[in-house]
Amino acid sequence: MAKRALITGVSGQDGAYLASFLLDKGYEVYGLQTRRGSDTLWRLRYLSVLNRIQLVDGDLTDLSSLCRALDTAQPDEVYNLAAQSFVATSWAQPLLTAQVTGVGALNVLEAVRLSGCGARCYQASSSEMFGKVRETPQTESTPFHPRSPYGVAKAFAHWSTVNYRESFGLHATSGILFNHESPLRGLEFVTRKITDAVARISRGLQQELRLGNLDAQRDWGFAGDYVEAMWLMLQQEQPDDYVIATGHNTSVREFCRVAFAAVKLDYEAYVKVDPQYYRPAEVDTLQGDAGKAQRMLGWRPRVSLQQMVEMMVEADLKRVAAE
Repeated sequence: MAKRALITGVSGQDGAYLASFLLDKGYEVYGLQTRRGSDTLWRLRYLSVLNRIQLVDGDLTDLSSLCRALDTAQPDEVYNLAAQSFVATSWAQPLLTAQVTGVGALNVLEAVRLSGCGARCYQASSSEMFGKVRETPQTESTPFHPRSPYGVAKAFAHWSTVNYRESFGLHATSGILFNHESPLRGLEFVTRKITDAVARISRGLQQELRLGNLDAQRDWGFAGDYVEAMWLMLQQEQPDDYVIATGHNTSVREFCRVAFAAVKLDYEAYVKVDPQYYRPAEVDTLQGDAGKAQRMLGWRPRVSLQQMVEMMVEADLKRVAAE
């Protein structure tokens, strides 16, 4: 009998890649769909998986809807990928971020506990929990010092997962994922903002690109690689927490250089620093050590930064040409 998985946030970047990955593994995939005014299913169409998954109405802030979703899906595995995931928005909407990203994750854990279904749970933790880093690179034992409402909410969700594992015996695992990008990244994120601007500037549709701190450094990987790590975590006999990262950090400035070079342009001629895009509390550098995941899961990233950036630029060139 095929395994069943329930994915919250199925219409997001990670949710779409994970749905495609699990379908290829022979899973029956259910996706929690939160009704919104705008079309949120374009990523599932992009990967040609929309008609292969079963959508279930629900919302992380509504425990009763989560209980009904579990009853419908009867999952072997639950992947909680839903969140208010844009760091900049978390300052403008801190309470919403706390409710969706923090308490929403607790609702998922509580729904699984109440259902008694025995599903294995994956929680999408974030490198933003490290914030003002205490050591570099960051490992599973590095203390958290979040520097945004988003990071604080993710830390709450992370420790809730640990608590449910230790208190109730849930097979609950957290993946502490560092930044991971793809052609499915939302335009509000700096990486897609850059590659979309590269496509538009190269076609004469945009004159410049305004960004904040060009010297901020992130450990950027490919989302398609990272969803495999999520699955591998839930195949382990014992639940645990794992850092998923490339082990290399890159500045926003260097990301711009690589992206503009993909269309043979010099980023310095187009990129302008705009103070309005600086964070109230900056996270200067993030660099993960995925040694534990390599040893325990056999996981390693496959797509390089250069390959990923060129993939994103190519996808945005096609999008812009089709507009």
